[in-house]
Amino acid sequence: MKKIEHIGIAVKDLAKGNEIYNLLLGKKPYKQEEVASENVMTSFFKVGPNKVELLEATDPESPIAKFIEKRGEGIHHIAFEVKDIHKEMERLAKKGFRLLNEKPKRGADNKWVCFVHPKSANGVLIELCQNIEE
Repeated sequence: MKKIEHIGIAVKDLAKGNEIYNLLLGKKPYKQEEVASENVMTSFFKVGPNKVELLEATDPESPIAKFIEKRGEGIHHIAFEVKDIHKEMERLAKKGFRLLNEKPKRGADNKWVCFVHPKSANGVLIELCQNIEE
């Protein structure tokens, strides 16, 4: 794992979340993007070398909607940048971590992503991400 890539925060209303983080951080999001495969709309804020991702559900059955229904708004996941997502997935699976994806899938911000089940990581949803080289 190279670094913390971003922290994902589930919000009910992305526009309101953007306003709050704009006031908090003193800057607007640098990117807003829909990830249809996850039924989510995202926005990203740059904070020094780190990023904060806000996530709003676009479907009441999406993982973000279910998360908010159970736990309310707040930290949803921590994402780590990896050099080779396939090797990292293989390494973690061999160590007994439960992966939520059999293979990486396209995520927000031009990344390949895979999630590690929270029960494998002390209750924290972990996202592995690697830049997509095109």
